[in-house]
Amino acid sequence: TKGKIIGKAGRNINAFEHRTGVDLDLDMSPTEVRLSCFDPVRREIARRSLEKLIKDGRIQPTRIEEVVGKVEKEVDKILLEAGKKLCHDVGVYNLPVDLMRMLGKFKYRFSYGQNLISHTLEETKIGIKIAHELGVDVNTVKMGCLLHDIGKVSEEVEGSHVELGIKIAKRFNLPQPVIDCIAQHHEDEPFTGPEQMVVYIADAISGARPGARYENYDEYVKRLQQLEEIAMQYPAVKQAYAIQAGREVRVLLEPEKSKDNDVTVLSTKIRDEIKEKVTYPGTVTVTVIRELRGQEVAK
Repeated sequence: TKGKIIGKAGRNINAFEHRTGVDLDLDMSPTEVRLSCFDPVRREIARRSLEKLIKDGRIQPTRIEEVVGKVEKEVDKILLEAGKKLCHDVGVYNLPVDLMRMLGKFKYRFSYGQNLISHTLEETKIGIKIAHELGVDVNTVKMGCLLHDIGKVSEEVEGSHVELGIKIAKRFNLPQPVIDCIAQHHEDEPFTGPEQMVVYIADAISGARPGARYENYDEYVKRLQQLEEIAMQYPAVKQAYAIQAGREVRVLLEPEKSKDNDVTVLSTKIRDEIKEKVTYPGTVTVTVIRELRGQEVAK
């Protein structure tokens, strides 16, 4: 099976890694394949795709493209269902579909080792209890607890998760008291009311209880996101993936929007910008790929 995954001259494994942005490590053991990627949703797409390909037995670049495309749609539905369930479990209804889909990403996201869905459910229950006892607006506390970490699943890189959460809340025209809950849950701004204080306290209780969390890897994830963001700012870039734990940035160009000499020019520009803007251990290799395919079907 590993031979099929690798393919002739590494053709299959390269196609899989290019399409998913996930590293495949086949050296762990004869019966084990390890998927490595900082983005948990991307990693889940790769896991499901690889399982389908192995079960089907047909592993080739065109089949990889087809399977990954289907799995992306499946995972999109899973995210939406997970978001709907989270909203239902905390008693929040009528949120925009795109916002619920973002909440569904909590299913695969961890903060300090604590799953975001578990943390959000726990925090919301604590917040509601405190709100009832204090006689403050329960709905504001409920929404604030539900959405306080929404910035952690933003695809943007610039800014803290609090700043990104505020952007998302404003984009969906959420009530100002809820935006204030997001803005103030780490005391980045002075509290504007008791509801915001309750969200802050509930967050602290959930995160600080014994056994809830372990060491931080958020900075590591942010660095990898920053590497991808630097590459993605160029118009000719179709997709960029930070792989090998951030030791390589693989950049895929749109062949219609680029020329062959853009490969060298862009790799130099991206390298220089990474050196200027990113703090990283060791070295970062920038690999720029421009691939043009032609395909016709004989009938």
